[in-house]
Formats: sequence, C-alpha cells, structure tokens
Amino acid sequence: MSTSSSANFSGSYKGMDQVPVPALISLAKAIIQGMTNNSTAIPSPIPPLAAVTAALTALETAETAAQSKVKGSVAARNEKKAVLVTILHELKATVQKAADANRELAPALIQSVGMSVKKAAVRPKRVFGAKQGAVSGSIELVAASAGHRASYEWENSTDGKTWNIAPPTLQAKTTMTGLTAGTSYSFRYRWVTKVGVADWSQPVTIIVK
Repeated sequence: MSTSSSANFSGSYKGMDQVPVPALISLAKAIIQGMTNNSTAIPSPIPPLAAVTAALTALETAETAAQSKVKGSVAARNEKKAVLVTILHELKATVQKAADANRELAPALIQSVGMSVKKAAVRPKRVFGAKQGAVSGSIELVAASAGHRASYEWENSTDGKTWNIAPPTLQAKTTMTGLTAGTSYSFRYRWVTKVGVADWSQPVTIIVK
C-alpha cells in the first residue's frame, strides 16, 4: 500500500498494550463515534461496532473495579484491556480497507474515525560534500545519514571511469588520505541498510591540495 494513506491510531499509541486505560477508553469512544458517523463509507465494520462497544463497556466496568483495589481486579482489568486492544487493531484493518478503496478521500476518512494518517517514510536527501582535509593529500567527505544500522561505501576516481574503493564506514563521513596534491578527484558514496544497497550518489569533484 505504498501509494495509499495508512491508518494509524491517534496520538502516539504505537504500543497499544502500553497505553494507560483512561486514554485507551477515550480513544475507543472517539473511534466508535467516528465510525458511527461514517456508516455510509464503512457500512459493515469488522468487528461490528456492537462488539467494540461491548468490549469498551467491559473495560470501563473492570477499570472501576480495579480502582477499588479488590484482589484480582487489576488482572481482570488487564484481560479486558487486551481484548479491546485486539478489537481496535482489527477495526483499524477495516478502516484501512475502506481507505484503500477510495484513495483520494482516504486521509479525511481515516481522520474522521478518530485515527491518524501514518506518515510515509522519507528517504534521506542526498546531501554530499567534499572539503580539504587537515593535511595535504586528504579530503573529508560528508554524506546524508541513512539512519541507524547503516553502513557507507566510498569510492574515488581521477577520470570518472575507473573507481578506487575506499574502506567502508559506519558513519556518514570519512577522510580519504594519500591522494595526489594538485589532482582533480571525483568522489561518490552509497549506503547499505537492511533493505538493500542504494545506488551510487552523483559524484562531487574537487582538486586536492
């Protein structure tokens, strides 16, 4: 679904099992209300709103009991919470299906049911620069970070055709040494992540001093 809007729970509720019960109850109420108001766009949600409402009511009752500190009430409340979390995730899948069927109105639909539009991952910009190093015959290179768990491969060339491999790094920067002063060099890099190997960047050229 790379070209469609992705439904996500409002706020920062990525780990729903970690959400405080009062916040979860408020979220569930907002979603139920939003789904009720969008019965035309989402006529047959799975699970049915009656099931969501029942799970919500059960959690509210269990939360009230848990506040009394009665033995076993907290464990019972947590069980009801887990049930509601599961149902909300199933409901999110229903919203996503409706959004995929109407991509133009997808963001508005997702937000109208109390959920949020998940931000698409943004690839880092190819900001790549070279400058003279601290000693003669050296060049410092700095590239855009590709995030955690990425490595970087570097190459240099004096003719733009034959490329010389430099040691890879775990940071988006490196210093190439042993270059010939007065010679024009081109440099390029690419990152390697768990997704795969990126294309080589556009080269930058500089005369080494």
